[in-house]
Amino acid sequence: MIKQWGNDPANPQTAELSDWLIGEGIWAKGVNGRALRDMKAPGTAYNDERVGSDRQPGHWKNFQKLPLSEDKGGVHINSGIPNHAFYLASTLIGGYSWQTAGPIWYKALTSGKLRQNASFKEFAELTILNADDHEDKIKEAWKRVGYPFGEARDEL
Repeated sequence: MIKQWGNDPANPQTAELSDWLIGEGIWAKGVNGRALRDMKAPGTAYNDERVGSDRQPGHWKNFQKLPLSEDKGGVHINSGIPNHAFYLASTLIGGYSWQTAGPIWYKALTSGKLRQNASFKEFAELTILNADDHEDKIKEAWKRVGYPFGEARDEL
């Protein structure tokens, strides 16, 4: 959202016009990578034999259940799922993400209801709870990334 607003405050980007890349330009010259993360297309930000490939899933069906010793159980790798849900919510609502989906995610994160070890499902439900007039769009965004998540995965 900062990039969408801050690159040119006189002409901020709408959610639809943003490239949704995080860490664009981070890779050394010659590395096959656009960015560190791609919220629009998780798993496509980089692919290079020297650094590996972007393993982020964008849908729950590709969730990577990892041991705690690897990426704390996959918290960074699997963050592509809620990142993609945010991208989808922002573009479904339209306009400027910092005025639409951004405050919804922020309220969910700061409501005091989000447990430190919350599941993806719990976080999704908090965003829906805080969606106000955009509840249908937030639900649709989560649906597109695999919500509601299966009961067997409630602990994740």
